[in-house]
Amino acid sequence: MNPNKSVLIEPLSNGLYCSDGQFHIDPWEPVELALITHAHSDHARPGSSRYIASKDCVSLLRKRLGEDTNIRGVDYGEPISFGNTVVSFHPAGHVLGSCQIRVERDGEVWVFTGDYKRDDDPTCRPFEVVQCDTLITEATFALPVYRWQSGDAIAKEIAQWWAEAASQNRPAVLFCYALGKAQRVLAELQQFTQQCVYLHGAVAPIVDIYREAGISMLPTKKIDLEEKRNYNGELIIAPPGAGGSTWMRRFKGASTGFCSGWMRVRGNRRRRGYDRGFVLSDHADWPSLLRTVKECGAKNILTTHGQSETLVRYLSELGYNAAELSTRFVDDDSSDASTDSSAIDSAAENVAD
Repeated sequence: MNPNKSVLIEPLSNGLYCSDGQFHIDPWEPVELALITHAHSDHARPGSSRYIASKDCVSLLRKRLGEDTNIRGVDYGEPISFGNTVVSFHPAGHVLGSCQIRVERDGEVWVFTGDYKRDDDPTCRPFEVVQCDTLITEATFALPVYRWQSGDAIAKEIAQWWAEAASQNRPAVLFCYALGKAQRVLAELQQFTQQCVYLHGAVAPIVDIYREAGISMLPTKKIDLEEKRNYNGELIIAPPGAGGSTWMRRFKGASTGFCSGWMRVRGNRRRRGYDRGFVLSDHADWPSLLRTVKECGAKNILTTHGQSETLVRYLSELGYNAAELSTRFVDDDSSDASTDSSAIDSAAENVAD
């Protein structure tokens, strides 16, 4: 990089900022122009004057930020000029509409990955490797212990657990993130069943948005609070915040499961009292993080949230110019309530978001 040039993207008090283009990326406070990688609320916060995101992300953003929000949807790969920079959005493989953001200035290219994964996922576009000089990568699961199986392998485990609960005349309640994870489970399970799945009120409207986007999933039905029925043998999907609430009283004797990358560490399941833990993540695992760094061609690597220190140390030993980049991003694949899950996992299960 030219030492006489300003840093292309830098962390300020209100978020990552590009002074050459006068825009922020996933700002955590209201700004004039916000470029958004995806619709999880630790990346898409309300209050900014203008938003730009992928076209696939717009419906989810409107659901989260409000129908009247000024949002411009752009095609993947479409170049947009801001000042003396050219910006484009590229698939991140995280959730529906998720993007990496590429910023170029005078031949110098930076890429901010946002949250991403390299695994197959029938509910969103696959990750695209983008060549760059500087990569800003998430590091949520940047430890060698985190290595994922395929989505269909985990879906088979979920289907078997559901069948076991049904054979015992019990409901199977699966807790997972309402945006992205729930829809991926519903899509992956189609290989094993076409049985209807019952949804918590915070999950149902997001499933509807995915269906409107053409994503194929199992048939679903939103749980009716007024309906008194027996859920034995059924699969119910709910956000983590519903566990331990009065909402659970209708599922007598339920077998409970949690779906998250954190379930790779068995102690997480035991501490939170789930009967089963399913290791399914919408973030890159350790091999995928290293693969991405290698394939993008960047010599400068900046890491955000998660196990940043471990990844920086490892990459530095490999000869990369690596450093941590401080942000306020919250991990949205955690088994603890994140900014987003605390908002949607309210006691009133019929809230839209």
